[in-house]
Amino acid sequence: MPSRKDLANAIRALSMDAIQKANSGHPGAPLGMADIAEVLWRDFLEHNPTNPQWVDRDRFILSNGHGSMLLYSLLHLCGYDLSINDIKSFRQLHSKTPGHPELGYTPGVETTTGPLGQGLANAVGMAISEKSLAAQFNQKDHEIVDHYTYTFFGDGCLMEGISHEACSLAGTLGLGKLIAFWDNNGISIDGEVEGWFTDDTPARFRAYGWHVISIDGHNAKEINSAIVAARAEKLKPTLICCKTIIGYGSPNKQGKHNCHGAPLGQDEVIATRKALGWNYGDFEVPDDIYADWDAKKSGIAIEKSWDKKFAAYAEQYPALAAEYKRRTSDKLPESWAEKSSRYIEDLQANSTIIATRKASQNCIEEFSQFLPELFGGSSDLSPSNLTMWTGTKALTATDASGNYLHYGVREFAMTAIVNGIALHKGFIPYGATFLMFMEYSRNALRMSALMKQRAIEVFTHDSIGLGEDGPTHQAVEQIASLRFTPNMDLWRPCDSVESAVAWKSAIERVDGPTSLIFCRQTLKPQARDAQQLAAVAKGAYVLLESEGPCEIILIATGSEVQLAVEAHEKLTSQGKAVRVVSMPSTDVFEVQSAQYKESVLPAHVIKRVAIEAGIADYWYKYVGINGKIIGMTTFGESAPADQLFELYGFTVKNVVETANSL
Repeated sequence: MPSRKDLANAIRALSMDAIQKANSGHPGAPLGMADIAEVLWRDFLEHNPTNPQWVDRDRFILSNGHGSMLLYSLLHLCGYDLSINDIKSFRQLHSKTPGHPELGYTPGVETTTGPLGQGLANAVGMAISEKSLAAQFNQKDHEIVDHYTYTFFGDGCLMEGISHEACSLAGTLGLGKLIAFWDNNGISIDGEVEGWFTDDTPARFRAYGWHVISIDGHNAKEINSAIVAARAEKLKPTLICCKTIIGYGSPNKQGKHNCHGAPLGQDEVIATRKALGWNYGDFEVPDDIYADWDAKKSGIAIEKSWDKKFAAYAEQYPALAAEYKRRTSDKLPESWAEKSSRYIEDLQANSTIIATRKASQNCIEEFSQFLPELFGGSSDLSPSNLTMWTGTKALTATDASGNYLHYGVREFAMTAIVNGIALHKGFIPYGATFLMFMEYSRNALRMSALMKQRAIEVFTHDSIGLGEDGPTHQAVEQIASLRFTPNMDLWRPCDSVESAVAWKSAIERVDGPTSLIFCRQTLKPQARDAQQLAAVAKGAYVLLESEGPCEIILIATGSEVQLAVEAHEKLTSQGKAVRVVSMPSTDVFEVQSAQYKESVLPAHVIKRVAIEAGIADYWYKYVGINGKIIGMTTFGESAPADQLFELYGFTVKNVVETANSL
């Protein structure tokens, strides 16, 4: 019978072989954390390799994603659909084993990791989801939501500021089913971390409110006992500090930084095999070790056992069971389409002057009535973002049944946690802050787009229009930055109707995130007929038209649409044939048919003016070299909004003059 060391060495051997064959990768972490992984995955982790998406599985996140071969080796050995040829194709084009774990490429990978610290924050989001779903659905003697979230991370994750944001909140929320393993090997790419990282990490986490255990990360008994103790702690998340040797088993490189991010070298691979007592060839794992690792049979049995629990639950609580299945399947209620459309139609008939941030709050108020999965939050700006509603109930350590998180001033962690909540399933999460502060969240926004997650980002105070707070708070280049992000939809609505359509689109979208951009100042409602109302969902549409062949097109978004409308009246009175196009979502407009796009922006009309209180250069793609842009080319100033709009040319007079200059 293989020993625990044999089983852990299978991870080490596969990892160093794949990295050596690719001549690229990070062998240090897989070799150093193999013993921890072996105990966790074989003794505790509840998962089913034949059904990687089983809803009540334990979640495992490798936050130090550069050590990806550790995870790939585990998935292969346990019986996931990841063959030895996939292992041999590590880091190759179109393989199932990319350089860092990527969601959607590899069965069993729960999230994309690589940017350090974000996997840890995703894990916090997943643990929040588990705790909240359990509070909402579990009944006495019927615990259908009952799983753990485990995460591995290293010194790099701890040095990243997001780890502080996320772990501080995790302690406050009492996430007892979150268990984190710190690979405490004292090495990063530059060398021994004592020269730049001397934090008392156990004390830091105790201060957060975590349960902290310190062990030898190569001692299976200590690892096992630590996990047992962690699972017994119900009120606090647990940090297991694992003292390890990076590159464990490599005679000449273990404990050194040169095994962190480069292959060991063929001679050192041979020497490591010998030192570990691994007497097998490249990519060779003996049958008895495969047999001991294989988790397919046990995984099927675990899932079947849960199926029986769920069947008993469904018999006693059929409505709750149906709702749980619906929500964890990303399905909207059957009434969604009708109710949301009726709300938008009613808004068009009864719109008033309103700030779009307030219109957004009204949408949340309306949609939350028949979308219990809507899960909100703000980074300490709820009264300004207007993201709370009458049904808001804050999630706390003692009552996790709430539907709202007060994230505190933690924009980066908030966005990564929202990603984790979306990844977990069961909720449609949104997080909110001022548009300017999306800069704190930038990399997590990119990750939600990369992973194609239904994460909704609410950004208010969208331009120089926020006024006196000045250029530090006035967004200028942020909208363009988000639009340039692949797979990110962005909406900047001009009134309550476009705001509702934007929310509806974000909720219905299941293949990527949406940024909703709202203003502080009040805006006039726009008149639309039924055809125009239907066209809002296409991202851009003709809002106003003059008689006769179109000469000039005014394109605008958000608060600048009413400028275009007022300029249209002036220009029409001068005998010009002017079209006003409201373009709340360039991203959605771009995926419409060529025929529709031509109907909105006919190619022969080259006299075009784009108007948006954001960076000007973005709009050349729509106005061309012959067009004009009324936009920002500098940062703003501190002054009342009306003075700033006049200073930077956002006036009816300037729009008319600019159009006439064409």
